[in-house]
Amino acid sequence: MPEVLKAPVAVEFPFTRSLGPVQSAFLTGLRERVVLGVKTVDGRTLVPPVEYDPVTAEEIRDLVPVASTGTVTTWAWNHEPRRGQPLDTPFAWVLVRLDGADTALLHALDAPGPDAVHTGMRVRVRWAEERSGAITDIACFEPYDGDDTEVTVFAGEFEEPVTGIVAPARLDYTYSPGRAQSAYIHALSDRRTVGERCPSCRKVYVPPRGACPTCGVATSEQVEVGPRGTVTTFCIVNIKAKNLDIEVPYVYAHIALDGADLALHGRIGGIPYDQVRMGLRVEAVWTEGARYPDHYRPTGEPDAEYDAYKELL
Repeated sequence: MPEVLKAPVAVEFPFTRSLGPVQSAFLTGLRERVVLGVKTVDGRTLVPPVEYDPVTAEEIRDLVPVASTGTVTTWAWNHEPRRGQPLDTPFAWVLVRLDGADTALLHALDAPGPDAVHTGMRVRVRWAEERSGAITDIACFEPYDGDDTEVTVFAGEFEEPVTGIVAPARLDYTYSPGRAQSAYIHALSDRRTVGERCPSCRKVYVPPRGACPTCGVATSEQVEVGPRGTVTTFCIVNIKAKNLDIEVPYVYAHIALDGADLALHGRIGGIPYDQVRMGLRVEAVWTEGARYPDHYRPTGEPDAEYDAYKELL
């Protein structure tokens, strides 16, 4: 039985957003250990604040302070915290209605175990030691036995308000290719490129997908393609990626390998970026021990005629 392949994959990017006056005040307030809500026309106080009334859609900007103490309205125990979560030990996710608010705020509750958590329990904010104007300025909530309500003073404005945030977005998962892509990957380790031919339309797909996307029928006939191909289209990359040790600018291109009916993508090297063009004939360049081509370089052949690859654009 062939080896079942799998690999960890992480998709990550920084999401940058600007803040309006309401969100700016809320996050700046957290930096100053003040929790702000916004009051609607009918007198409800929403925490976290929003810029438009969720019932009437009216714009709302009447900021009011609420307490840093509150009541748990519902909760769920987190047995195995993940990377980037508020605490690195088991904790409870809780919805807390802060004193003075009419809605609940989602955050973590530091508790010794699920038996110590219940709906209706009193909690208070535990502030982070270092605060920058983010929801993480609330390190978590903690159980609170006091009867008094902890309300901070809000003077109506802050110095140096937070105007934008960068929120990293990340998805971690394990990828396991199917039969067709496993054969493709195994062939690459032998420096060969293998696709599969559709039994109906006879097109050869590289990388193979196990089925023809046009006809919807399974594919099983393996076809070796390349090793040379044609650049069908390309882009010039001017922004350096943190995880790639490649100097910009460089060119990434769609390459139709000889014998394939689907272009794959790869980096173009061995030629100045401003000399890469559609129709350029290229070949794979492998590095020692690599399981896939490092880049593609010009072969020195005459450029391919447009009619030879126009259907692969």
